[in-house]
Amino acid sequence: MARYLVIVESPAKVKTIKKFLGSNYVVAASNGHVRDLPKSQLGVDVENDYEPKYITIRGKGEILANLRKEVKKADKVYLATDPDREGEAISWHLSKALKLEDKKVYRISFNEITKNAVKASLKTPRDIDMDLVDAQQARRVLDRVVGYRISPLLWAKVKRGLSAGRVQSVALRIIADREAEIDAFIPEEYWTLDAELNVKGERKPLNAKFYGTEKEKITIESKEQLDEILKELDGADYEVSEIKKGERTKKAPVPFTTSTLQQEASKALNFATSKTMRIAQQLYEGVDVKGSGTVGIITYLRTDSTRISEEADANVRSYIGEQYGSQYVAAEGLKKSGSQKIQDAHEAIRPTDVTRTPAMLKDSLSRDQFRLYQLIWKRFVASRMMPAVYETTSVKIAAGKYRFNVATSKIAFEGFRLIYTEAGEEKDEKGVLLKGLDENSELSLEQFDSKQHFTQPPAHYTEASLVKTLEELGIGRPSTYAPTITLIINRRYVAKENKNLYMTELGEVVNNIMMHSFPSIVDVSFTANMESLLDGVAEGKVRWKTIIENFYPDLDAAVKKAEEELEEIKIEDEVTDVICEECGRNMVIKYGPHGKFLACPGFPECRNTKPYLEKIGVKCPMCGKDVVIRKTKKGRRYYGCENNPECEFMSWQKPSEKKCPQCGNYMVEKGNKLLCSNEQCGYTESIKKEKEN
Repeated sequence: MARYLVIVESPAKVKTIKKFLGSNYVVAASNGHVRDLPKSQLGVDVENDYEPKYITIRGKGEILANLRKEVKKADKVYLATDPDREGEAISWHLSKALKLEDKKVYRISFNEITKNAVKASLKTPRDIDMDLVDAQQARRVLDRVVGYRISPLLWAKVKRGLSAGRVQSVALRIIADREAEIDAFIPEEYWTLDAELNVKGERKPLNAKFYGTEKEKITIESKEQLDEILKELDGADYEVSEIKKGERTKKAPVPFTTSTLQQEASKALNFATSKTMRIAQQLYEGVDVKGSGTVGIITYLRTDSTRISEEADANVRSYIGEQYGSQYVAAEGLKKSGSQKIQDAHEAIRPTDVTRTPAMLKDSLSRDQFRLYQLIWKRFVASRMMPAVYETTSVKIAAGKYRFNVATSKIAFEGFRLIYTEAGEEKDEKGVLLKGLDENSELSLEQFDSKQHFTQPPAHYTEASLVKTLEELGIGRPSTYAPTITLIINRRYVAKENKNLYMTELGEVVNNIMMHSFPSIVDVSFTANMESLLDGVAEGKVRWKTIIENFYPDLDAAVKKAEEELEEIKIEDEVTDVICEECGRNMVIKYGPHGKFLACPGFPECRNTKPYLEKIGVKCPMCGKDVVIRKTKKGRRYYGCENNPECEFMSWQKPSEKKCPQCGNYMVEKGNKLLCSNEQCGYTESIKKEKEN
């Protein structure tokens, strides 16, 4: 009887796939990569056509030995690693490590771990796609030469244990640029004016918003301007000048890609990107479903395609018709031809069986697995449902030369919103208009409601918004988003607090070095162009070593120049006037994972350490003691009183000695301006003006 060996990456898949195949199939796992570049050296022969030097990963010897035994017994070997570039590369490395040249070797891949998909893949085996392998080799070698040439420079100039990376350095720069935008942002004052109007014959009042004049929209920029408008509105008659009724539709969302799943899981479930990927991997590889055994319940999780197979499309439309009615089934859309990216060969992320509802699986899944599966299931079903339809009404109200507007909408047909609404979106639109309102309605003013506002700076990046930006800029691929973000947080270049990402002092130091010495590596366009070149390799249009040949000489020259020119950052062993209370020595400034701290130079005999409180030369506006630079537990910088916790003063912006001439509050530095710390005041002045005084 013939014996066939199927090699997968993950032990979890072994259990799922075994039950789909006959007794003459043996399923074994490689536990991911089996070969890689060595950790102890560059591993790329820059003198010999940039040839990579692969070695067996430590700890994989026993796995390979067991696989070799199975290979000897097998008549055919099927390499069934993940259906992407990395999976293709793992299959190639396996074929080399197991010396499969003389064996009947076939590459199979499936987008979902179901009986039909696995059996269909065995009927359509193929050769290893060397274009995909070479695209992955190019990425690996690029990342290696960047990391191994620049990281030692950071060790010498800053501290050991730091790292630079091709994609992580760009991600760090994007966050740093946003922080700089926020720091330089000067709020601008504006006012809103609402008129509460009584409608004759109606019990409910009408709330109308100030628009401007008939010809132009007016932004109210100051209290003086508001008072002038109110003065002109005094005694004005209010009348309905126009009522427009209409309809708008909201399209159903497309099914999830890796990026959109990470974004929505972050917003709706508060999952970190790494957590989303970990749980999605479990759902893809297989979970133990009561009555069915181990089943893969979602399709492959690393994809930038929104395509759906014809079979899955037909199944979900049939399901919607049966469960919700034919009026909810979306019309057939136009089929898109061609794909921009190699990973468009995949489908979007969807349930492997739409009839397997979240409610049916609730007892078989952990809480987090259930919540993520429910999100994927709802989004997929919604993607094949009709748009939501809203009835809209817009009313223009004349008051002298000014105009007020009222705009409301109510849902007329729920469509896809019957089962799915995006995070942060209201399930039902509010504000249904008064039924009796028409152009002859008599209106009278009840009262005005005016409010002062200030424009807000750009929002800090969250994991979700950073993933969205990386994708929009063409940086990285679905498989790289989560590890990149995890790395910059774990390295403490970035602190994550309440979902927001903030630069740490360490992150600022690393980013400044990269910006100064390696501007091309942290250049967004350069990195995005590199991604498109890697896509060219995957499509067989570009030779992979050509990319390295064009890139490495410039990197080598930049590293050598940086080694000569870059001044060492003096952040270690700076002696202070703080005396160690345990041994009497003057304490020194050291640099740790959270930034600067004070340590006794008598280490290891004396192990005394304490926080380093750097004075900024400004007195605390609350108690008069010195303001010092402090850090949150995660490394984000702020300004606080040295007398903390007795004094609770804190500010995210650097405080100034100068008091606000309008309200007397302390002022803060922002870019080249001083701002009053009291937002309601809004006073600003140039820092140069202060220095001239």
